[in-house]
Amino acid sequence: MPRGAAFTLIELLVTIAILAILAGLLSTAIAKAQGKAQGLGCLGNARQLSLAWALYAADNAEHLPYNLGGSDTSRGIALKRDYNWVNNIMSWELDPDNTNVTFVTKGNFAAYANRTAAIYRCPADRALSEIQKQAGWTARVRSYSMNAMVGDAGDNSLWGTNVFNPEYKQFLKATDIERPTEIFVFLDEHPDSINDGYFLNRVDDAEWIDLPASYHNGAANFTFADGHAQGHRWILRATTPPARPDAAALPLAVAATQRADFDWVVQRTSVAALPVVPQAKP
Repeated sequence: MPRGAAFTLIELLVTIAILAILAGLLSTAIAKAQGKAQGLGCLGNARQLSLAWALYAADNAEHLPYNLGGSDTSRGIALKRDYNWVNNIMSWELDPDNTNVTFVTKGNFAAYANRTAAIYRCPADRALSEIQKQAGWTARVRSYSMNAMVGDAGDNSLWGTNVFNPEYKQFLKATDIERPTEIFVFLDEHPDSINDGYFLNRVDDAEWIDLPASYHNGAANFTFADGHAQGHRWILRATTPPARPDAAALPLAVAATQRADFDWVVQRTSVAALPVVPQAKP
């Protein structure tokens, strides 16, 4: 080989460094593309649930699907009822509800969702506990919940308002929602928050009871009563704990200077209920 035709050690090291940088840039681009695709898939799933919600109302004189929650406690969990929009309870244990897709065969709502289990889970949601991983699980079956102020909440809305937010309107019928572009129906919920399908926060309390997800570059997907869907990116670190067990430490008090994300959600949860005017005696 002629003198000078071979790479020097310095040239070889520079070439390796350039290749490593290019590989890093490529892997970052692939990860971003995958994340974007998962975000779009999640938004599509939420849209399909929202369409099922609207079709149910159209077929039932505008009455909204049952959306049952637990008792009036900070972390009450709904009792399982087949007529609820979902009847499974997510946990970090080996409970069969976490993987059993038969919930899509039950209840009045399921038929409108075409009894398709895949649309109930965000593609980015693969959060599992250690015992679930050891059992060979790949994911739990549900990532979405419904706004607790939307739908018939059973005993929690027996008297027309919600026991958790008695000063605010419980939307029992689609026609009750005067500003449908502003009231959310479904969202992807944080995996350490999701249990039943009832996404609850007390509107007047600065405290997260349930927490939105942040799978999509710090954002969650929401659908609204008019049918549109959108992602919303959180601006505060406390709103985006890791997607793993025991990460959210709920209920979580919100500091007065850290209310931006909480206020965004509660402003789209409900509206103030009209005061009840006493009827004059004849």
